[in-house]
Amino acid sequence: MARALRPISWVVFTGLLLSAADKKPISARASNPDLKVECIAHLDKEAVKQLLGTDLGGNIVVLELTVTPRPGKPIKIFGDDFTLHSYKDGQKSQPFHPSQLAGGGALQLSERHGGGVFTGNPNGPIWGGLGGGRPRRLNGDGGQIGNANTQGSAEVTAQAEKSSENPLLEFLKKNSLPEGEIEQPVKGYLYFPLEGKHKAKDLALIYRGQAGKLTLEFQQ
Repeated sequence: MARALRPISWVVFTGLLLSAADKKPISARASNPDLKVECIAHLDKEAVKQLLGTDLGGNIVVLELTVTPRPGKPIKIFGDDFTLHSYKDGQKSQPFHPSQLAGGGALQLSERHGGGVFTGNPNGPIWGGLGGGRPRRLNGDGGQIGNANTQGSAEVTAQAEKSSENPLLEFLKKNSLPEGEIEQPVKGYLYFPLEGKHKAKDLALIYRGQAGKLTLEFQQ
């Protein structure tokens, strides 16, 4: 009896190993005549931890982008050109600046209202924004996106500047998607707040910028 069970057990175990090894990344891509955007999504805490060495406190997904402009046509790219949208519950968010995640003014990601980068109904979608002085773009829903409290935003920036020796902060900055005018393909991460569990099919990344609009829907 034992002799018959051993090969069956080995076959099942080997099948599990092959399944894990063959797992495809969660990816999406879209393009128009001026721009191509390719993306790999790291959606759960474990995936983010494997990528960065930390899950950033939870409720964060990391999108790994490659942005390619049309040859001979430079284009300006900024983090807040991108919005992560959930078809599941209507959440929409823009990426956090690394200093909002790992600086001296790092945000409490479990808070959903009361100032900071979260605004609106505590039961509604999350809005986040990159730090800094550039105004935020309205993405078609009305209302305010980004920092609801200007004074609080200045304090976060000031505290983050004192954290230049923070290894995690430096790592997140170094690996973030480059901003500004690009002529060649660029790669980097964007860090989005997203509450709850979502499957790849629940999410889309929306680009609205100098090159128009693109919608990337994820597949696995």
